[in-house]
Amino acid sequence: MSDAAFTARILGGVGEVEAAHWDALGGADNPFMSHAFLTAMEDSGSVGPGTGWQAAPIVIESARENGGGLPLAALPAYLKGHSQGEYVFDHSWADAYQRAGGRYYPKLQIAAPFTPATGPRLLLADEALGVPLLRAAEQLCEQNRFSSAHATFIDPAQLPIFEAAGWLLRSDIQFHWENRGYGSFDDFLGELASRKRRALRKERASAQEAVEIRHLTGAEITEAEWDAFWVFYQDTGARKWGSPYLTREAFSLLGTRMGEKLLLIFAYRDGRPVAGAMNVIGPDALYGRYWGCTEQVPFLHFELCYYQAIDAAIALGLKRVEAGAQGGHKLARGYEPVRTWSAHWIADPGFREAVADFLERERRGVEADRNYLDQRTPFRKG
Repeated sequence: MSDAAFTARILGGVGEVEAAHWDALGGADNPFMSHAFLTAMEDSGSVGPGTGWQAAPIVIESARENGGGLPLAALPAYLKGHSQGEYVFDHSWADAYQRAGGRYYPKLQIAAPFTPATGPRLLLADEALGVPLLRAAEQLCEQNRFSSAHATFIDPAQLPIFEAAGWLLRSDIQFHWENRGYGSFDDFLGELASRKRRALRKERASAQEAVEIRHLTGAEITEAEWDAFWVFYQDTGARKWGSPYLTREAFSLLGTRMGEKLLLIFAYRDGRPVAGAMNVIGPDALYGRYWGCTEQVPFLHFELCYYQAIDAAIALGLKRVEAGAQGGHKLARGYEPVRTWSAHWIADPGFREAVADFLERERRGVEADRNYLDQRTPFRKG
C-alpha cells in the first residue's frame, strides 16, 4: 500500500524498527506496546517459529524523499496458527467456519502477546493514519487469503477508528480496582460494607502470618529471583494452559530491558521463596500478569495478586489495578467489572454476517452481566 506521501510495509518483527522510533509513536505509553516488551517476546522465542505466533508488524512510513522513511504509524500484528494466548475466545467461530468448509487459520492478530491488558493497538503519529493502517492489515489478509483480522483489548479511545474502518466490535468484562484517592489500604477498606471489610482483613492476616512478603523491582530482581519465579510460572502454566507461553529467557530479557517497570511480589518461608506474583507498572495502572507457588498457603494468592497490588498502586499513585482476565472472585475483593473491547474484520461476507449477528446477541448478555455484577460489589450501598 502506498501513495505519494507514505508507504505501508510488513516487517519480520518489531526489532526491525529502531526503539526510539517505535516508542515515539506511543509504544512507551503502555508497557505492553513498548519496543522493549515486544522485542523481548521475539528475541526470547516466546513468539516465532514453533509457537503459532509469527511476528508481522505493519508500519506506515513517510516516503523517503519526504522524511527518510520514518515510521508514522505502526501495528503490532502476528500471523496466528491457533487461538491460544489471546484471552478473547473465538474457538466457536473457528469451528463453525471450518465445518462450513472454510479455513480459519492462519489469521491476523493485533495484540500484545499473551497479555489481556487494555492499551493502544494503533500506534499513530497522526490519528488520520488509523484507517489506512487498518486497510493495510485487511489488504495483507486478502492477498494471503487469511480468514480474518482481530484486534484485542483495545483502548476505548481508539474504537471510533475501528468503527470508521467497518470492523465489528465485541465487548467483554474484566475486574479492575480503582484508586479513588486512597492514602492507604485502610482507606480503601473504609469504603466497604462492614462484613466484607472484616473478611478481607481476616484473609490478609491469615496470609501474612504464614510468610514474609517483599516487593522487588529494577536491580533488586536478579537471575536468582527469575529462577524462582520460573518455577512458579511453570506450575501455573501447566495447570491452566498445558504449557507456558513464555520461555525462561523472556523473563531475563524483560528484567534487562524494562526492569524498572516490573514489580515482583515474593512470599518467603524460612528464607525460601514459596510464591510470587509479577506485575508491570504503567503510567497510570499496575498490571497483574503472572502468579505461582510451590507451597499452598491459605489466601496467599489473594494477598500477593490483589491486596499487595492495591498497596503498591496506592504507594505509586496509580489510578487502577488491572488484575488480568477472568476471575469473578475478584469482585468480593474490591475489583469492579469494567468493559473490555476487541474489533474484528472478517473476509467472507456470509461469515461476517453470522459473526455480526452473534456479537449483537452476545453484547446484550455481556451488558446484563455487567449490570448484575455492578450491584454485587462489596462497597457500601447508599
